Amino acid sequence: MSAADKATPNADKRDGTFKGLRVTNTLTRTKEDFVPISDANVRMYVCGPTVYDFAHIGNARPVIVFDVLFRLLNHLYGGENVTYARNITDVDDKINARALRDHPDLPLNEAIAKVTERTANQFHADIARLGCLEPTHEPRATGHIGGMIAMIETLIAKGNAYVASGEVLFDTTSMPAYGGLSKRNLDEQKAGARIAVEAHKKNPADFVLWKLSSDEEPGWESPWGRGRPGWHIECSVMSEHHLGKVFDIHGGGLDLIFPHHENEIAQSCCANGTKKMSNYWMHNGFLQVEGRKMSKSEGNFFTIHELLDDETFGGRKWPGEVLRLAMLMTHYREPIDFSKKRLEEAERLLSKWPAPIETDAAPSEAFLEALTDDLNTVAAIQVLHQLAAEAAQNPETLGVYSASATLLGVQPVKADTSELDTSSIDARVSERLEQLKAKNWAEADRTRDELAAEGILLKDGKDAETGERVTTWEVKR
Repeated sequence: MSAADKATPNADKRDGTFKGLRVTNTLTRTKEDFVPISDANVRMYVCGPTVYDFAHIGNARPVIVFDVLFRLLNHLYGGENVTYARNITDVDDKINARALRDHPDLPLNEAIAKVTERTANQFHADIARLGCLEPTHEPRATGHIGGMIAMIETLIAKGNAYVASGEVLFDTTSMPAYGGLSKRNLDEQKAGARIAVEAHKKNPADFVLWKLSSDEEPGWESPWGRGRPGWHIECSVMSEHHLGKVFDIHGGGLDLIFPHHENEIAQSCCANGTKKMSNYWMHNGFLQVEGRKMSKSEGNFFTIHELLDDETFGGRKWPGEVLRLAMLMTHYREPIDFSKKRLEEAERLLSKWPAPIETDAAPSEAFLEALTDDLNTVAAIQVLHQLAAEAAQNPETLGVYSASATLLGVQPVKADTSELDTSSIDARVSERLEQLKAKNWAEADRTRDELAAEGILLKDGKDAETGERVTTWEVKR
């Protein structure tokens, strides 16, 4: 029996090929069998939000993608054997700027607390409505300042970092393997967007580990003066604290490969004396909206909160179930065009699926085959649609469908009937009946379509006694 077979509890052989989870590893640029360091302690870290503003729909993609992976790992290895850490960055210059803008009359620390708490709470509320499970750990950067200072001291002692002009910087030339994740040579490196190329750096690609704070900025005492950490050191320390020096999977968006994840590897490997920080690196593709890069200047920038609770996108609110499925209808590594048409397609699909039930049944073998093939949610959804159709014809298969749907974290659209104006709907249905009697087919069809868009389905028939045309309606579920 191979190591892969031993490592994956439900692995077996089919036609001489390994059956189990396979993932595309950014580190090697290949699809590989996933073999955890320990099948009793499978560990995953994903970069979470910087809480200076409400999370936008692009931020939702990695949260949903790695929620599916978390669910799948729980299924394969048992929830008690899986640890998922997703951080919150609550110390950052963007947070400082937002605090000064929104709360200019408060002391900065109080203003920052107001911004980060409100934003973090909204993030949690939004992603819960997207059907995402809570991670095992959700560390905040401000809770690990001591660990960051300790790691920076280690890097200085080992010759991987230096102090210059009040900053501590990582010396990228001190790590021969630097650039291994992004496949960039040092000569080609450019400093990250958060790092200014200044004369006090030994090399343009060197990045900040610690920077001094003014009296008006948040700061912590350190051997190098009162200051605050750089962005990259935060994740190195938080992931090590919760998952160890080397863990199984590190995930995030494609935009984080360089410089953030590259710099995490440099810090962690040099400080801990390891060749790797994580064995598998997984990255989701970019998101655009209605065919264009999302930006406020383009007028196509939408937060998760706006999509859920406002009528700013497509002139309506969208259920979290629809947003989730729409996100999963494209393979996670591919770019995604987030559009009204895509959301409507997801909603139509969900309207045809039954509600899952609690069940001890196992997910469909075909469904698992799709999902364990590098999270192929596109193929998994196709299987799930077939299972839903079978369950409608044969209730005995509802358990298999339900187990599969739950593993993907999708639910049929739940109709909100709390504010349903039934008298208005009845009036519009009666109006349509008059349109039909007058043979005004176009207007009758328009009324029907308008009601359908609001989640009201009409069913035409005849009265059993009088033979007159009657129409009943129901809320689409």
